[in-house]
Amino acid sequence: MAGQVIVQSIPLVERLTEFLKDFRAPDGREKYREMIRRMSAENSVSLVVDFEDILLYDKTLADTLTETPSVFLEAASKAVYEVMSVENPEYAQRVRDFHVRIRKLPEALHVKIRDVRAKHLGKLLAIEGIVTKISPVKHELIVGVFRCKTCGHEQEVKQESEGFTKPTVCPRCEEEGRRSQGFTLVIEKSKFVDIQKFVLQEKPEELPPGQLPRSIDVVVREDLADIVRPGDRATVIGFMRVEEDKKLLKNTPPIFHPYIEANYIEVATKESLDVEITPEDEKKILELSRREDIEELILNSIAPSIYGYKEIKRAVALLLFGGVPKIYPDGVRVRGDIHILLIGDPGTAKSQILRYVASLAPRGIYTSGKGASAAGLTAAVVREKNSGEFYLEAGALVLADGGVACIDEFDKMEARDRVSIHEAMEQQTVSIAKAGIVATLNARASILAAANPVFGRYIPGKNISENIDLPVTILSRFDLIFVIKDTPNRERDRELAQYVVDFHGETYPEALSHTVPADLLKKYVAYARKNIRPKLSAEAKSKIVEYYVAMRSKSEDPNSPIAITPRQLEALIRLAEARARLHLRPVVIEEDAETAIELMEFFLRNVGIDTQTKTIDIDTIMTGQPKSKREKIITILDTIRHLVKENNGECVEIKTVIEELTSRGIDESMVREVIESFVREGELMTPRRECIKPVNI
Repeated sequence: MAGQVIVQSIPLVERLTEFLKDFRAPDGREKYREMIRRMSAENSVSLVVDFEDILLYDKTLADTLTETPSVFLEAASKAVYEVMSVENPEYAQRVRDFHVRIRKLPEALHVKIRDVRAKHLGKLLAIEGIVTKISPVKHELIVGVFRCKTCGHEQEVKQESEGFTKPTVCPRCEEEGRRSQGFTLVIEKSKFVDIQKFVLQEKPEELPPGQLPRSIDVVVREDLADIVRPGDRATVIGFMRVEEDKKLLKNTPPIFHPYIEANYIEVATKESLDVEITPEDEKKILELSRREDIEELILNSIAPSIYGYKEIKRAVALLLFGGVPKIYPDGVRVRGDIHILLIGDPGTAKSQILRYVASLAPRGIYTSGKGASAAGLTAAVVREKNSGEFYLEAGALVLADGGVACIDEFDKMEARDRVSIHEAMEQQTVSIAKAGIVATLNARASILAAANPVFGRYIPGKNISENIDLPVTILSRFDLIFVIKDTPNRERDRELAQYVVDFHGETYPEALSHTVPADLLKKYVAYARKNIRPKLSAEAKSKIVEYYVAMRSKSEDPNSPIAITPRQLEALIRLAEARARLHLRPVVIEEDAETAIELMEFFLRNVGIDTQTKTIDIDTIMTGQPKSKREKIITILDTIRHLVKENNGECVEIKTVIEELTSRGIDESMVREVIESFVREGELMTPRRECIKPVNI
């Protein structure tokens, strides 16, 4: 049988050698001969061949490739060696084992992960998906050189795909009538290749409704190792193989686990947003962008079943389009993605908005802060159950790279996610170092998050940091924050009820007829993100600068709170660029800047405000304490220190402190709250009941 395969493969090698020598591109050049000549200069061992070229040259060759890819690729490797032996004999002798990588498979050979079946075993196919887990690169023994422990004779043993094969006898010892005492693997003379495994999962946007995503293992070798990272969207071309499930019990039917032996990998760029836009689609998109009411149309199309929320829908629309990321000459990267946080009372449709945006955004992912995945929101190192190997697993933000991550229950995220989310939101990367795996993954995604108030409902008399269980370091990274309050209002409640009732009946609200179909809107967003990179006009720059300086000038008085910081300035630029993208404009005009300023003003008036003085104070978000409260805290601590000094360094009664401070107009409840807080943090100590003193006087 083995001899038959050799006889069959000889003409195949010859035909493939002729193909590599003779195939000419449309311009007449020797396409693959030239590529083989360049391989030695580039120190490459792989030749990339287009499937359509093989089909054009010889349909029988193409059929052999699709039906028996392993036989074809082995013959193709020999054919490259034959041609290289003529072009560069020295390089051919040095490398010997060349690889042919096949790309550009026809649609007929593209198979969805959930459609992979036993009939595909050993056949050439292409599968697309998102890389969720990846192992470190290891080294696989291909040809082992073994030294006899008795006589020192060395022999080569080609390794099979399963297990570790050692020689059984030593030919020299056998000739001399001795018995070998065993063999030692000579590492430096053996041949190893890089090997890596990763898991390819169905794309979220391709999932059938109500189905869990399916995945398949992929094995890559040599120059294909370390091409992909968790979160990458990739097309893998290869052939299906199976391995025995080693965890099966005795007397059970033999079950084999499928995997893809990769031959070629194409990683999608961030710009290719997995949305196919035909010339007809492009025509519709451009026609739509020329409409005067395009902005109103798009706003009406954002979660149309939800009544009201005009400012929130406008902000969410701008989040979908996003600003333009920039890399400064000194290498600093500034994100273009917009982050928005919704804080709301129960039943205010936060989750519905998130779900709708996830379905609308190219590469949209919906998840919960308290997700079950080990990778959480960022990334994690997990141990694979069957093999015990460590894998790097991507979380929601990494999987949403290049799109939008919609995170519900954001305030309930895991503790380790709270640490790494800072980096993910601003630097847009996720770094991890655990179990010998050190990696930095891209997380270039916009974040639309929803959170619940700590008291069940949002309390207007308290600042935002008191209303939500999130550290200010995370709050300050959001470009816009919206508070959704469920406040009874007879007129508004009637309108909302009528809107909902109309939706449940057959008479849909009139506004619904003034929308863009979801499929077209998704393509419109993808087109804008890919093709439009607007630049600020002089008028837009002037408008933003004037607003920023005017807001800062309010803070020049030492007694005034800081109204705005450079973080909000960058947010204004992102919002203005996003509105220009919404209109498919290459330039940010003054009107775009005005819309960005209006949204920023709405955010500052509703969230960035000191509830005591009713003035805009960005420190309520940036530090968690408005200036007025911060000054009172300083007064409380200074008073305690002063009273302790007067008491010869001994602790003072809390009652005495309260009497002193209430005479200065500070509320008793606030004094007690500050004292309790600083005792917890270790700034104050209580040597005895109801008696305090600073830890360091």
